[in-house]
Amino acid sequence: MTQLSTDAGGINYDGRWFGLVADPDAPVDHRDRPFGQYHQDGALVWAEFYPGGRLRSGRLVGLGRTDGSIDAGYCLLMADGELVAGEVHSVPVRLPDGRIRLADHWRRLDGSTGVSYIEELPETPGRHAPAPATTRSTASG
Repeated sequence: MTQLSTDAGGINYDGRWFGLVADPDAPVDHRDRPFGQYHQDGALVWAEFYPGGRLRSGRLVGLGRTDGSIDAGYCLLMADGELVAGEVHSVPVRLPDGRIRLADHWRRLDGSTGVSYIEELPETPGRHAPAPATTRSTASG
């Protein structure tokens, strides 16, 4: 078993933004693709994914490993209402410019498998993430 890490393979994922790469060998245009922000606290790694393409919203939570990989579970709500969930083993590669590309080896609860690629965005996306929902107090005081 790979050991847990507070700084996975020299990578701290906290605050990094990633976007889906349709073809890992093609230039990336993230404007119409899902994107998300990763967070890290010790070995705990989590992310929120925001709308783009077929994705409406998503979440990921897992553990960073000493080799820089992440083992996590995820849940996605697609724009058509489909709910997709599963587990993923993400393997990082440093790009020549220092950014990170993750090869996400996923297995969905329905048994399907595959590999997707996400790439660290060079800057915070121009589209801003939705503001957190606020809660109103109904108690009179």
